[in-house]
Amino acid sequence: MSAVRTAEGLRSSERVGRSVCPTRVLDAVALGSWAAVFWFLIIADRTSLFLSSRTAWVVPTGAILLTIGFVGRVASVRSESPAPITRRGAWGVGLIVLPVIAVLALPPASLGSYAADRRSAFSSGGISTSASDIAAGDLSLLDVAGGLRSGEGVDALIERAGEDVDFTGFVTREAGAPADEFVLTRFLVSCCVADALSVSVRVVGAPPGGFKADDWVRVSGQMYPLGREVIVDSTTIEAVERPERPYLSQ
Repeated sequence: MSAVRTAEGLRSSERVGRSVCPTRVLDAVALGSWAAVFWFLIIADRTSLFLSSRTAWVVPTGAILLTIGFVGRVASVRSESPAPITRRGAWGVGLIVLPVIAVLALPPASLGSYAADRRSAFSSGGISTSASDIAAGDLSLLDVAGGLRSGEGVDALIERAGEDVDFTGFVTREAGAPADEFVLTRFLVSCCVADALSVSVRVVGAPPGGFKADDWVRVSGQMYPLGREVIVDSTTIEAVERPERPYLSQ
């Protein structure tokens, strides 16, 4: 009986001697904020605005692991020798939490015409489409843009000049372009939006003033390669909602 009381006394004294550690609380805040933003991306279905389909698994995996880490850190916030929060530590956690605030506060938006003017074009990137892929089947934006990177690809596109195509993207306007022309653009994302490359074709025969920059449209018409550019002579152009997955992936 005395042994039980002694053990209880030891546990009681341990509880009394342990207090909340501010630095551990700060760690818990950092882990919890990132766990929260990952769960938010899942619940709000916004993962596709930041990651490609091949890397989307990072979000649910991160949500689970960070939640486990957060719970574990909360369970260990009491310490016998609590450490105070330093200015350097506070700034570090602030920088970690800042992207979380940005994701939660900013409206859901994909890369648009502003980014298209400042990103590398697909044709200058390290991804290409084989001539055999271009020669058969329906032509996609990736087929058309990737074909321009090689002589064989251009020849394959020339063989299909005048064929009907159907592309969806957003409107980008260039200074000095005719009123009945615009550039149809889409982004290719291999991992995340940081590595996005623009994929574009020039659309002619559009209704003057009918569409403004960043409008999502579906263009149907005939495709014609012209040098290092592809022209689509449009037959129909209709406004559409931004696709659920706005970025192309390969």
